[in-house]
Amino acid sequence: MDKRFAVKPGQRLGRSHRYHLGLILLLCLSFCSETLKAHPQPTDLNSFPQLIAQTDTRTQAQELSDQGMELFQQGTAESLQQAITKWEAALPLWRELEDKSQEAFTLLRIGFVYSNLGFKQKALEYYNPALSIYRAIGDRSQQAVTLNNIGLVYDDLGEKPQALDYYHQALPLRRAVGDHAGEARTLTNIGLVYDDLGKKQQALEYYQQALPLWRAVGDHKQEAVTLTNIGLVYDDLGKKQQALEYYQQALPLWRAVGDHKQEAVTLNNIGKVYSDLREKQQALEYYQRALSLSRAVGDHKQEAVTLNNIGKVYSDLGETQQALEYYHQALPLSRAVDDPKGQAATLNNIGKVYSDLGEKQQALEYYHQALPLSQTVANPKGQAVILNNIGRVYDDLGEKQQALDYYQQALPLSKVVDDHAGEARTLNNIGLVYDALGEKQQALDYYLQALPLWQTVGDRAGKARTLTNIGAVYNDLGEKRQALDNYHQALPLSRVVSDRAGEARTLNNIGFAYDALGKKQQALDYYRQALSLSQAIRDRAGEALILYNIAFLQRSQGNLQAALTPIQDSIRIIEDLRTKASVSPELRQTYFSTLQVAYQLYISLLMELHQQNPSQGYDKKAFHISERSRARTLLELLTEANANIKEGVDPQLLADEKRLQGKLDATETQRLEIYNNPNSTDEQKTAIDKQHKTILKEYEDLKNDIRAKSPKYADLKDPEPLTLEQVQQQVLDPDTVLLQYSLGREKSYLWVVTKEEMSSYELPSQKDIEKRAKNLLRAIKQGNPKILAKAVPLLSQVILDPAKDKLTKKRIVVVADGVLQYIPFASLSVSENQQPLITNYDIINLPSSSSLGTIRHETQARKSAPKGLAVLADPVFSIDDERVKNGKTNVSQPEPSDLGSLALQRSVRNLEEGFDSLPGTRQEAEAILNFIPEDNEKTSAFDFDANLTAATNPELSQYRIVHLATHGILNTESPELSGIVLSLVDETGNSINGFLRLHEIFNLKLPAEIVVLSACQTGVAKDIKGEGLVGLTRGFMYAGSPRVLVSLWKVDDEATAEIMTRFYRLMLKKKLSPAEALRKAQLEMQQETEWKSPYYWAAFVLQGEWN
Repeated sequence: MDKRFAVKPGQRLGRSHRYHLGLILLLCLSFCSETLKAHPQPTDLNSFPQLIAQTDTRTQAQELSDQGMELFQQGTAESLQQAITKWEAALPLWRELEDKSQEAFTLLRIGFVYSNLGFKQKALEYYNPALSIYRAIGDRSQQAVTLNNIGLVYDDLGEKPQALDYYHQALPLRRAVGDHAGEARTLTNIGLVYDDLGKKQQALEYYQQALPLWRAVGDHKQEAVTLTNIGLVYDDLGKKQQALEYYQQALPLWRAVGDHKQEAVTLNNIGKVYSDLREKQQALEYYQRALSLSRAVGDHKQEAVTLNNIGKVYSDLGETQQALEYYHQALPLSRAVDDPKGQAATLNNIGKVYSDLGEKQQALEYYHQALPLSQTVANPKGQAVILNNIGRVYDDLGEKQQALDYYQQALPLSKVVDDHAGEARTLNNIGLVYDALGEKQQALDYYLQALPLWQTVGDRAGKARTLTNIGAVYNDLGEKRQALDNYHQALPLSRVVSDRAGEARTLNNIGFAYDALGKKQQALDYYRQALSLSQAIRDRAGEALILYNIAFLQRSQGNLQAALTPIQDSIRIIEDLRTKASVSPELRQTYFSTLQVAYQLYISLLMELHQQNPSQGYDKKAFHISERSRARTLLELLTEANANIKEGVDPQLLADEKRLQGKLDATETQRLEIYNNPNSTDEQKTAIDKQHKTILKEYEDLKNDIRAKSPKYADLKDPEPLTLEQVQQQVLDPDTVLLQYSLGREKSYLWVVTKEEMSSYELPSQKDIEKRAKNLLRAIKQGNPKILAKAVPLLSQVILDPAKDKLTKKRIVVVADGVLQYIPFASLSVSENQQPLITNYDIINLPSSSSLGTIRHETQARKSAPKGLAVLADPVFSIDDERVKNGKTNVSQPEPSDLGSLALQRSVRNLEEGFDSLPGTRQEAEAILNFIPEDNEKTSAFDFDANLTAATNPELSQYRIVHLATHGILNTESPELSGIVLSLVDETGNSINGFLRLHEIFNLKLPAEIVVLSACQTGVAKDIKGEGLVGLTRGFMYAGSPRVLVSLWKVDDEATAEIMTRFYRLMLKKKLSPAEALRKAQLEMQQETEWKSPYYWAAFVLQGEWN
């Protein structure tokens, strides 16, 4: 199993919120007039009037200049404009006097004010003529000042190369005139440009040149600025200890110059370093000191920044509630000081918390609040981060196309600000999406674009991850040699940056490639290196994957016993991870696929060992593992559906569970980081292990409490499947035989269980069975008797005939797997004359053998609901429906923003079907309602009233029978998108959310005796997953109904009405059990010429309790 690295786009904005102090430096322009020394000269009496006039003009010009300076010093927007007016008035007077120095100086002043007011082009209009004059009069000092100012304007405009050009022109002039402070200023500005361009090493060189100059001129404030800038560069380069040293040098200087605002900023930066070093408590101490100082000086902007950073620490610690509290304190402060950038940062962070909690809708709402704020302050880098985060939500939800849309929006934003690291991250994310979609060449194109960017910014860890991704694509394409070439390039990079987790996974991938090339011993050697490293750094997810690969290799060599221990250990870790901590998003896809193949491998191993040693009970163990895999599959399905199950559990226990899971996640992440870091001390390792153990004990105690108080929820979230003996004792009766299937890539298996015995059988591969099953489904839907007569025995002979001698009971219970969950077993046959199974057997389906034990435990002492029947039928799906007022067929349908509507759209795309109206369901429903006696209360919702509000109305819990005559989706490709479709428009033609999603069904309270879904449709996809039907039926069972009647395909209205009418008549009038009533109704139709084809009667299957 290939292990891929996903470069996480979920980085937070404003984590450190650091200030590049000195970004706009004071230029030490002397705004007082210069005194010019006069030498005595003979005076021509005729020139007296001219001299008097010049003196008056100079006096007037000087007065205007001084008035402008007074206005400038007031510092308001209005006074600055008035200062410009005064200096504009002085300008022609200086020109009249031909005083070039004062003319240039006035131009410089005006340009400076325009620049500070944000009118950058206007500033250049004044700076450029000033520069020309200073060059003409040979004033090198003021040339340097002006060149520096022009550089600052281009810097602010984002035109970095031009800014550098002007700074580099200023620098030798500063040196020539011995202006050490000016030289330091320009060096700093050059450093800041390189810093912004991501060229950190060059930035560092210029800052380091500036530092001794500031010290030489005794400017402690600018010394502190430069120390801070150097610390920031080391911080960005990952050299945290060096960053800390420079921040610590800056701190007393800020105190010495009495700048408490910048002291708070530096305390904040120190806190950020400690946070990055995983010393969270020290980080909190510095942040709290920064917070107190910011509050003392009334710096609400910096106060918000620090609150945001404290929230980030608590988020890292898994204390999500405390994190949210700090973020929500920061938000109003950012709003009060009108800091859109700070607001965007905090909203983004809140969104990230909700995303990590699986509450994707709330995450999107916060991200979409953050995005326009980031746009208003022209923060392309921040926008790119938020767009990446939105893309990641859709990526996690399986909405790959929308994820791509957002990633593609982020990409040019990173490019425009030369954020090469951000650009590489986004390219890598796009590559991962195409990779997941199976579009390997496009994935490769994007990975290859990312590679040189990692090289440019010197991020060897990022380069190693992308090389690993490239190797994985080549591996999938069958080009193992090229895969190995990329893996071998990635390996030394991971080692150089001490990324031991990355090193372990690359070693695993190398082993995988050698395994595929048939070089088994080399593969095993690499796997063992990878395993040792994963265990050393406590990377349990990586360990589980490697153990699986070792087991797979050993089995392929025929070493069954040698394979048994690693596969057992792999599954134990996988299950342990799932119950105790969530899996990170970038590992989720690999994790889920590994989960299923690990169970398949384990079952195959046990059954092969059973064939070698039939008396050792390996087949019984395999049966139990099959049950465990079904319980886990449902759990993973709910995770994929972002289910937040609230029904059936004490809310306080639920809150405690979420809190502790968050803490476990965070502690596990910190543990991995500490063990992955070769510089970590033994004390750090001991401390994190102790912390992890304490939280784990608290979590185990909570689980026991939940099992005692909320057993239904515990069985779902922490399942303990029944053993074979328990199934025989608690589930089966003397009249019932259980057929349980497990489909595998190479071989499939069938267990036949009665109350007294168990037999097991080897069946063909999953691919073979799927081919036969799909042929049968096509034949049924085509309705051609000749094709059907061939298709039925083709499937029956491989999945039923091996066990036909065991089918001696009156009832068959089927626990199917994969595509078999969509096969109507009632239509199969084991007789020579091809009589369908329903001729002799009641057919019941179960999601798993253990599920019925839970159902019986929940319902054994439950009182029957007081009311009779609730029906929802004939919803309105389209604005083209004639029931929409005024026949509005031109109402524009907005793009859905809620995840329910998006999930419905995606599910419909997967099914490649739309939703036809169901007028026949009204007649069906009215006929059924007539079977309910007058003294039994009944209710119905038709048309627009058959909507999501009606389906989730708590009043439905009062009815014994709930009949939903609407489209159901059984999605075989994306099971998490299965659900029920209700009215999608209201009376005026406006779109409404009408998709009752899988996780919402689990949160219903519906203790009915039976739920009937009479119009489901199934799109049988290329890759069949049975969990869609399992999820839907288990959802209604969890909601309280012990049995669900569901259709496997949408039968035409007339046939559906026919079978439903017969079923309800037999169940309500003849008092037959639902299982017996269904069988009799199907037999009646099968024996009538009009309805003889199984297309009309076989679609309906009963899931759950048969008694």
